[in-house]
Amino acid sequence: MTNKPRIIIHAVVAVALIGCGILGFRLLKSSREALGRHQPEVPLPLVRTVPIRVGQLDMTITGEGTVQALTETQIVPQISGTIVQISKELVNGGTFKKDEPLLTIEPRDYEIAVTLAEASLKDAESNYEMALQESEASRREWRRIHPDEKPPPLVAKEPQLAAARANLEAKQANLEKARLDLERTRIKAPFNSRVSAKEVDIGQYVSPGQTLATLYATDAVEVVVPMESEDLNWFSVPGFTTDTHPGTEARVKARVAGREKTWSGWVERVEGKIDTKTRMVNVVIRVPDPYATKPPLPVGQFVEVEIDGETVSSAALIPRAALHEGNIVWAVDPDDSRMHFRTVEIARMDERGVVVLSGLKESDRVVVSPLKEATDSMRVRYVATEAGGPS
Repeated sequence: MTNKPRIIIHAVVAVALIGCGILGFRLLKSSREALGRHQPEVPLPLVRTVPIRVGQLDMTITGEGTVQALTETQIVPQISGTIVQISKELVNGGTFKKDEPLLTIEPRDYEIAVTLAEASLKDAESNYEMALQESEASRREWRRIHPDEKPPPLVAKEPQLAAARANLEAKQANLEKARLDLERTRIKAPFNSRVSAKEVDIGQYVSPGQTLATLYATDAVEVVVPMESEDLNWFSVPGFTTDTHPGTEARVKARVAGREKTWSGWVERVEGKIDTKTRMVNVVIRVPDPYATKPPLPVGQFVEVEIDGETVSSAALIPRAALHEGNIVWAVDPDDSRMHFRTVEIARMDERGVVVLSGLKESDRVVVSPLKEATDSMRVRYVATEAGGPS
């Protein structure tokens, strides 16, 4: 076969193949359905929620403060002299019972003063008795001569008798003063106390008004706790929120000597002025017998205080993260998975969270995770987590 017929055959086959391809393309195109436009589905926001438990809730008010001495006094002498005896307990940290001797000032000079005062008093008593007898004798003599007339004062020696009486009273006062000075040579503890400073030693000469030691009472201590004024609504403060005394019971907690200890006390009062810088009210907690336990509750110890406030019969406790501006809480209804804005009434906020009095229901789940955009009644997906609340 020559080349010409072969070329013609190849051209015919090529044209036939191209024609078949075009025909097939048109058949496929005519049988294809038109594709519609579909909007992609936007995923719902995912939020984390905690359940609501409505029930009885104790309003425990907490605070912090430092233990202070109820009474602290400086021991000073009222007489002068040399220290001749000091109790072995008169050291920083020493303890004393009421009227227990602290130290003794040399008493010899004051014993002599008492002896001299006693002698002087006896002389005054003798002079008074003599003046009294002379006055009586003069009165009898006058009545014998002038039975119907009262004797003149000079005849009755009334001025002399008055002078003798005054001198007697002065000598009695001198003796009392001498005995008092002698008694003051023995300085005693004014109350059950603990020594916080000692500034004298044996052999030292002391003068009236000189500080010898500093003692503070151990029968009770106080803790001053700064609090918001609104917190005082939940417990009794004598003289401030109630007339009864003592106030609400309280517990004082501290770590002392490596152990956690708790002492019982009560609300005693509030201090006279509100702090003008912080606007806080200083509530005073009193704790009796702080040194009755071992270890004790020492003065200067930093402590935590819990006050047993009122009990709310129906309240919910939610995390602080669930509360938004304007007292708004985002609550998810599990039935329709929609998030609703709820305005709630807040009783107070503390370390446990936010105490809500109204605005939420038992079936709600409050949102505790943030959202960039949130609208009322929007649908959400939620993850349920557990949280504490009223039991």
